[in-house]
Amino acid sequence: MAPQLAWVGLGNMGRGMCKNLVEKGDLTKPLIIFNRTQKRATDLNAKLPSGKSTVASSLDEAVSKADIIFTCLGDDAAIKDTIEAAINGNVKGKLFVDCSTVHPDSTNMLAKSIHGRGAEMVACPVFGAPAMADNGQLVCVLAGPASAVEKVKPYCKGVIGRANIDYSDQPQGKATLLKIIGNTFILNMVEALSEGHTLADKSGLGNDNLHQFIETMFPGPYTAYSGRLMGGDYYKRDEPLFGVDLARKDAKHALNLAEASGTKMKDVEVADSHLAAVQKHMGSKGDIAGIYGAVRQEAGLKFEN
Repeated sequence: MAPQLAWVGLGNMGRGMCKNLVEKGDLTKPLIIFNRTQKRATDLNAKLPSGKSTVASSLDEAVSKADIIFTCLGDDAAIKDTIEAAINGNVKGKLFVDCSTVHPDSTNMLAKSIHGRGAEMVACPVFGAPAMADNGQLVCVLAGPASAVEKVKPYCKGVIGRANIDYSDQPQGKATLLKIIGNTFILNMVEALSEGHTLADKSGLGNDNLHQFIETMFPGPYTAYSGRLMGGDYYKRDEPLFGVDLARKDAKHALNLAEASGTKMKDVEVADSHLAAVQKHMGSKGDIAGIYGAVRQEAGLKFEN
């Protein structure tokens, strides 16, 4: 019998992932969706194909009716509170799949709590921007018991993602450990682009000339972010694509892991100092790409280009 799926958390990433689950997941039952702010759930439900989703009025309703519960929340506190509430009822035999980007210690703690209630957990953080979530082009990192991972795979590659990184039978925290380390590559990419564009501006090379080089040598994310910087998208958005608060959360986790492991991440320290300046300038509306504005300010230019 096909499992009943539920999805909890409808942020920038969750909405796109839900859309692809419904459209490409070969579900035989409507996807149950729940969000703490119910309007997000009702709005998404109205946009999805008729009869393919239903809105739960409470977390308990979503969890009690589902066999597999996906969660995608913004930070450690949010997912801890949600899972704690979710496993209050009878969850024996259920499978929780967490796509949140959190500290690996948090992931392992959640897995232990869920297992203690007779349920299973697979960690499934994803790499990719909201546009990639919308287009089903994410990279899914799966960790947990192999038998549980196999139950999740049908909804990953070819549905919400383009590829899987499979850590079957490894601790769930290995997936979020990779996710945190991987996100430092994104952070460092934005820092390098911001410094390069600022130097190109001030040295006389020009941003267009630098962008030509980036397009030729680094197609993909580098080119996309370079375009965002040049076009002013880093300060013009009403809603960030990768919010500064979440970016700093990831940087903090990376620096914590580095310290605990006896190593340093100097690039992350620099980028985080620029994220702090973005927070000061833009508040929660700030985006990771706002690092460019912070670097420009250090060079005596205006934050906005």
